[in-house]
Amino acid sequence: MSSSQVFADREAGGRRLARALAGRTWTDPLVLGLARGGMPVAAVVARWLGAELDVAVARKIGAPGRPEFGVGAVTPHGPAIYSEESLRILHLTAGELARTENRERAEARRRLERYRGGRAPVVCAGRDVILVDDGLATGVTARAALRDLRAGNPLTMVFAAPVCAPGAAALLPEADDVVSVFEPPEFRAVGQWYADFRQTRDEEVLALLAR
Repeated sequence: MSSSQVFADREAGGRRLARALAGRTWTDPLVLGLARGGMPVAAVVARWLGAELDVAVARKIGAPGRPEFGVGAVTPHGPAIYSEESLRILHLTAGELARTENRERAEARRRLERYRGGRAPVVCAGRDVILVDDGLATGVTARAALRDLRAGNPLTMVFAAPVCAPGAAALLPEADDVVSVFEPPEFRAVGQWYADFRQTRDEEVLALLAR
């Protein structure tokens, strides 16, 4: 892996991504960081575009005994979304994951309430909405967030991340467009493309929103 392929940290990834987005014409853009790791990237993008910044929350539903392996995702409101291929490979049904789904939905609600601090949700209708994350692997959490955002009737809905798995656009049918800095064929995990990939804390999300 050459040094040119590694982002120093999420802010560096955000600068590279912002340059890729800055050449477009946007209508009243709204940038949403997918909490938590997407927020430092989104904050940079919002500054470059002169756009409003807010937060989106989706929680991964992990496989039994393998919580890091996301087979589905859930947002604070609405039904969960599952990867049918992952369920088939692991011989699982959505019903078997109901307890995990409920737990992750409750955590998503807790986080959103903390981040919003009583603020009303931002209006998406008639605006170009850009959902930003630090990367895209399976796409299941992004799909859940995009589906919820679509209900707000945005003008267009774009997913953007510094690095994505190959064929990222096919993973996100809910998005009108997918923008990335690069899609490396040797992609294994998002974290491999960052020199500093430490976990983003709730306090950092709140500080970015407060700016």
